Amino acid sequence: MLIIPAIDLKDGHCVRLKQGAMDDATVFSENPGAMARHWIEQGARRLHLVDLNGAFAGKPKNEPAIKAILQEVGEEIPVQLGGGIRDLDTIERCLDDGITYIIIGTAAVKNPGFLHDACTAFPGHIIVGLDAKDGKVAVDGWSKMTGHDVIDLAKKFEDYGVEGIIYTDIGRDGMLSGVNVEATVKLAQALRIPVIASGGIASLDDVKALCAVADEGIMGAITGRAIYEGKLDFRMAQTEADKCASSQ
Repeated sequence: MLIIPAIDLKDGHCVRLKQGAMDDATVFSENPGAMARHWIEQGARRLHLVDLNGAFAGKPKNEPAIKAILQEVGEEIPVQLGGGIRDLDTIERCLDDGITYIIIGTAAVKNPGFLHDACTAFPGHIIVGLDAKDGKVAVDGWSKMTGHDVIDLAKKFEDYGVEGIIYTDIGRDGMLSGVNVEATVKLAQALRIPVIASGGIASLDDVKALCAVADEGIMGAITGRAIYEGKLDFRMAQTEADKCASSQ
């Protein structure tokens, strides 16, 4: 199982939000490229980038910072990017720049035709980000709840050909309150494609809890605030995940 560091970008800086609130951002670094290098040196095997301004604007807004990260990473590890990706031209440009996986969130829910087209045009490169609370999907930077059941929607997108699902429990994201293992497992069991857990990973215990159920179809876990605030040692977390995998 991969432990995947999140690099959330706002105004060119590396930040973390609490429960998606743009006005509650903590700046952790003003050099996203150096932050990417730091996580690679700590043993990261994939990076998770979010263009926060882009997510709210509906188009990428942190391209210089993203390019700085890609320049630093080169072809060492895959990089996945989400936030404001709403058309095929943007996907093509991001892939050309060196992004490996494109994460489509709100646009997948609001415009499933676009997601279908993206999966057809760029097979193997599209991941859907589903943010949910109490089993229902939220959109628009978590500001609006929909009536969509997260499992039903994920199954539909699986049929489109998406590469995987990033599942975020928005009640827990950035709150260091522990990952929602039960909801993540329930989703993974319903799908054939892998699920990446996101939201609430606070400690090595959360990593162990996910490792214990990884064979249900959970291929990774994204972590942000915990590793930036030193509550979770990234290298130790990935070592623990590798240890669990080898013992299963």
